[in-house]
Amino acid sequence: MRTVTIRARIALCAAPLLLALAACGGDEGKPAYGGAGAQAPPPAAGDAAPAQPAAPAGPDGSTEAEPPPARGTDDEPATPPGRAAPASPAAPAQPRPVMPQQSVRVAQTELGRILVDQSGRTLYGFTKDKDGASNCDADCVAVWPALITPGEVKPGDGVRPGMLRTARQGGDVTQAAYGEWPLYYYVGDTGPGETNGQGLDDEWFVVAPDGKLIR
Repeated sequence: MRTVTIRARIALCAAPLLLALAACGGDEGKPAYGGAGAQAPPPAAGDAAPAQPAAPAGPDGSTEAEPPPARGTDDEPATPPGRAAPASPAAPAQPRPVMPQQSVRVAQTELGRILVDQSGRTLYGFTKDKDGASNCDADCVAVWPALITPGEVKPGDGVRPGMLRTARQGGDVTQAAYGEWPLYYYVGDTGPGETNGQGLDDEWFVVAPDGKLIR
């Protein structure tokens, strides 16, 4: 009877210890996981980190990330990656002004019938010109501008068409001439009918319809 009582006491004392061991559970002293509210175990040292998803390969097999395409403004479309922007159109060339065709006619003045241009401005001959060639240099032309023409001179009323011609005076300059005289203006004549250059320096004279200088 005494032996049974001692065994019962040992069983009662061992019960809490068994319950504590069951609560800790697991083989070889390791904690158990997977119960309610349990967390996943941390990765052990030396375990590989989870692999990241690979970037998609490009058309040439490259896996480098492609830059986003350029965005255009409201007025300009976006330029696709890898393609050059279109060049701006070149400005159109400005046309050169076209000089109108010149004409020479005869007008009645105080000096008689003389040559004038289509606007009635007086034309002069220079006594130093020889063989139809101009001897008026740059300083001379500044005061006595030549009658320049882009082509043939149109004969007006009273002139002799066979005497009206052109003479090249250097470069692309073509000067109108009548008979043997290249024709000039005088800067002192400000309007049609004026003859302020007549007889200046005893070298400049108006031209008659027959091609002679009126002195």
